[in-house]
Amino acid sequence: MKQEPAARMTPLDRDEQAAWRAIVRAVLVLPKALDADLLASCGLSLAEYTVLMHLSEAGGSMRMNELATESILSASGVTRLVERMERQGLVVREQAAGDGRGMTATLTEAGLERLHEAYPHHLASVRANAIDHLDGLDLIAFAKAVGSFATAEPERYSHPRARRAPALRRA
Repeated sequence: MKQEPAARMTPLDRDEQAAWRAIVRAVLVLPKALDADLLASCGLSLAEYTVLMHLSEAGGSMRMNELATESILSASGVTRLVERMERQGLVVREQAAGDGRGMTATLTEAGLERLHEAYPHHLASVRANAIDHLDGLDLIAFAKAVGSFATAEPERYSHPRARRAPALRRA
């Protein structure tokens, strides 16, 4: 639901400000904590785990552009990551069937095994760093609210530098 510009300019009250700051902190800190835990426990980054997870959930193979979208990575970022993972034998890249321009990433047996090895560590980290802190909350309502963040118009945040206005210089 779009709000009028005047409504968007109303200052946040104390509870709204606390909620906003908690969201910002979680968005910045949680991925770092999950990444650090995965790296320390099994040598896999959160981005690598995420790629393996999405490939597994998609039946083992995805187009690279879809994988980038699902993994919340740029197209070039997912390409570099998948190339590195291919050198490790976790995935293979190949031309998309019926489309000479597109590429797919496919999970290998080694990649699936690595995902299965990493899963208990990732689960423990998710519980310790996030889920255990949500005790007493309505998780369905929480997931619905958080899931609605920045989903209406993904093109608005996909290329932040391209939309920034140039800084004004003062003489």
